[in-house]
Amino acid sequence: MRNAKPQLSFWQIWNMCFGFLGIQFGFALQNANVSRIFQTLGADIEQVPGLWIAAPLTGLLVQPVIGYFSDRTWTRLGRRRPYFLWGAVFSTAALLVMPNSPELWIAAGTLWVLDASLNVSMEPFRAFVGDQLAPKQRPTGYAMQGFFIGVGSVVASALPYLLAKFGVANTAGPGEVPDTVRYAFYFGGVVLIGAVLWTVLRTREYPPDALAAFDDAHPPGTVAGRDVPVPSGTGGLPWLLVGIAGVALVWALGWDRMLYVLAALPLAYGLLRLLAVALGGGMIAAIAGDLHAMPTTMRQLAVVQFFSWFGLFAMWIYTTAAVAQTHYGTTDPQSAAYNEGANWVGVLFAAYNGFAALAAVAIPWMARRLGLRMTHLVNLWLGGAGLVSIAFIRDPQWLLLSMAGVGFAWASILSLPYALLSDSLPAHKMGVYMGIFNFFIVIPQLVAVSTLGFLLGHVFGGAPMGVLMLGGASLAVAGLCALRVSRPLSEQAVR
Repeated sequence: MRNAKPQLSFWQIWNMCFGFLGIQFGFALQNANVSRIFQTLGADIEQVPGLWIAAPLTGLLVQPVIGYFSDRTWTRLGRRRPYFLWGAVFSTAALLVMPNSPELWIAAGTLWVLDASLNVSMEPFRAFVGDQLAPKQRPTGYAMQGFFIGVGSVVASALPYLLAKFGVANTAGPGEVPDTVRYAFYFGGVVLIGAVLWTVLRTREYPPDALAAFDDAHPPGTVAGRDVPVPSGTGGLPWLLVGIAGVALVWALGWDRMLYVLAALPLAYGLLRLLAVALGGGMIAAIAGDLHAMPTTMRQLAVVQFFSWFGLFAMWIYTTAAVAQTHYGTTDPQSAAYNEGANWVGVLFAAYNGFAALAAVAIPWMARRLGLRMTHLVNLWLGGAGLVSIAFIRDPQWLLLSMAGVGFAWASILSLPYALLSDSLPAHKMGVYMGIFNFFIVIPQLVAVSTLGFLLGHVFGGAPMGVLMLGGASLAVAGLCALRVSRPLSEQAVR
């Protein structure tokens, strides 16, 4: 007879999620400042999405691999904690290097290292909640992660603005990153490694045998064994042909080269299917098999995630340029006005994360009354309205109101999809499925970086505000798609 997992105390859940404060510190510094660093080092605004490609592509490659290996890991530090620790070490090193990059290509390469390392830490943290908590406590665990994400992002996003208020130089010579940004990255490195060490040293993990003995180890409808059959190789051939046709079309018509990234997505999936069959076993075959046999709930959530993260990535890439142009009247990244606008965007990003931390407390209350799916719809619509409103507000101070809606959407995106999904995942595949679920975060980001530059130049006439409005519309569509997700087995699991 299987046993139920013990209920953990508030402080035990606090300790196991505290490391997310540091991880999100790194992500927030990246999201709020990397476009600024790229432009400072000479990148044109149309080049910025291409330089950002490192972020989603590393997540696409790293997270399922780390999930696969962490499912099969057991050391003195446990199952997931070794990945927390080493990811934090390399992330900290990248944070120290990034603002000192002498050339644009070095900054772009450092972004690859930073994002890959942050993903090495982050993916096991998602699986960690599923490992340690009983189903009824998992929404609380994901909400706690959302709280730390909000708090970490508030401080990290506002750091350059706050440092400028304390007299730190906010401008620099051509090709040099201001001291406000450099010192913010240094401080972020210290916070990141410290927060992750807290979780590593203050938590314990269930050994694999103990984890398999709990009653939630094999949810209904999941495969009890460790692997599922490798999908047929013939299923990969159509995807391969679509990808080849897309690449040929971009080349023949001379379209923007970033569209090669979009064409490469079906090509890569077709190759994965064919390679899995050729290998017949091992990591690649296992990941391909699990991807093919993913739970129905994950397939439904994939569509929600696509539109949600497309909208978010549009915001992260273009808010600085849009606010600087529309509200501060400049497109020159060396000007004082641009840097003042960029600092204010840091404050706005801090604000939406602050609202997200408050929303993390309110969302469980909303979910008890509206249900998980309707709550997600409402929050995504609030986020969409917030992004669209940026185009109509003239006083930049009032953009804080726009960020309130974005904050509710962000908190919801960070918690409710995982609450809807977690009960359908078997314990022995929690890591790899959380990694595969990241595909549906990364793919929309790859679509964004491959299309937004093209849309900016050919549809929106070079005005980045149009991209933000497109992002708002994408969040609204994501909300509608949330209603198509299967009703969770136990709404009462949300606390």
